[in-house]
Amino acid sequence: MHISDGVLSKEVLIAGGVLAAGGTFIGLRKIDMDGIPKVAVMTAAFFVASLIHIPIGPTSVHLLFIGILGILLGWTCFPAVLTGLLLQSLLFQHGGITALGVNTVNLALPALIVFLLCGPLVRSNRMWLAMTGAALAAALAILLSALFTAFALIFTGEEFTVIAKLILIGHLPVMGIEALITVFIVSLFRKVKPEILQPPYKKRKSE
Repeated sequence: MHISDGVLSKEVLIAGGVLAAGGTFIGLRKIDMDGIPKVAVMTAAFFVASLIHIPIGPTSVHLLFIGILGILLGWTCFPAVLTGLLLQSLLFQHGGITALGVNTVNLALPALIVFLLCGPLVRSNRMWLAMTGAALAAALAILLSALFTAFALIFTGEEFTVIAKLILIGHLPVMGIEALITVFIVSLFRKVKPEILQPPYKKRKSE
């Protein structure tokens, strides 16, 4: 999922940069000061998980945790993903600086989508709905991330079609693995600290 510098077209890079900047701006505007430690911990979890790569031909797969990232952070997943990817690029040369915007969108936008679609299920009073929502969030986030990455490559040039297909196929097992992990994490949080499932947004002032 880490696209390197010099791969994508100028148009794709600009579009990704604009979307990433917009999402990060909204995320920073929404974040509550008390929620910063939560965002920091999830950023660290994302940073560590996505460092472990398994090569598959010319590409590779790895855990992402963007499903649980989206569930817990909402819009604030954008600055979290941006920070994690920036550190990976600077410290370990994973991904690239010019592709940072596209890479951020490819991971943070799916996280936000599953927050909006599956978040209400995860926070439901019914356990079976919460577990279903957690599994769907994890699997859907990986699928969308793989699709967005594949589209970014295909829009750059048809020569990347084979790699795009490998990315989609390679991440199918990751969908199942992350679904199981996310169900376990959500189940644990619901038992020991259910309030952590709420996004770290600023509290609205009562009129």
